[in-house]
Amino acid sequence: MMKHLFLGSGIALVLLMVLCLVRVIGGPTVLDRILGGNVIGTKTTVLLLFIGVLYDNVSMFVDIAIAYALLNFIATLGAAKYFLHRKNLQLKEDN
Repeated sequence: MMKHLFLGSGIALVLLMVLCLVRVIGGPTVLDRILGGNVIGTKTTVLLLFIGVLYDNVSMFVDIAIAYALLNFIATLGAAKYFLHRKNLQLKEDN
């Protein structure tokens, strides 16, 4: 019974990830796209944990999920800092 709950939640999570992918592809600004990518990464971390429960091997998937979450966080910070810095440089050049 619990496996069906996790499977259904995983499918719902994938559908929500598709909605975030729409934001990544058609976001009005670069920062909206970065935020959409970050949300997809966060949902992927939870999905990895659901997969661990379904395969009865949570300990291995927890390690993978933590590593993926750290990579996602660092990449989001790096991309946001890069694009904000680039935007500030463009504003200074225009003045």
